[in-house]
Amino acid sequence: MVMTDPIADMLTRVRNASSARHESVDIPASRVKEAIAKILREEGFIQNFERINEGPQGILRVHLKYGAERKRALMGLRRISRPGLRVYARKDQLPRVLGGIGVAVVSTSRGIVTDEEARRLGLGGEVLCYIW
Repeated sequence: MVMTDPIADMLTRVRNASSARHESVDIPASRVKEAIAKILREEGFIQNFERINEGPQGILRVHLKYGAERKRALMGLRRISRPGLRVYARKDQLPRVLGGIGVAVVSTSRGIVTDEEARRLGLGGEVLCYIW
């Protein structure tokens, strides 16, 4: 099966697993997905992730995080830039998600970083997704 947007597939899998209150979700691995999972972990939206070298591509196992009474830590994910419509932002035009409560994931020349980190580095780039 040919997948045209693997990042959107990852976000959908994580969103669906979180809504269904699963403990973890398996995603076909790639370096970009691993960088997004690292941001999710650093910002406190997931517990952890691990890369399992199985098959030609490997698997990224994301362990989801819940609060008291199984309340989700990850409330929403939204893909912004997609293969049919790329969205770029300059350093002074980087978006703020929900007034700073959420995080925008930006692909810059220095790698995949959060909007806050891109502002600190003075870089713009492709806005991959919003997380809140």
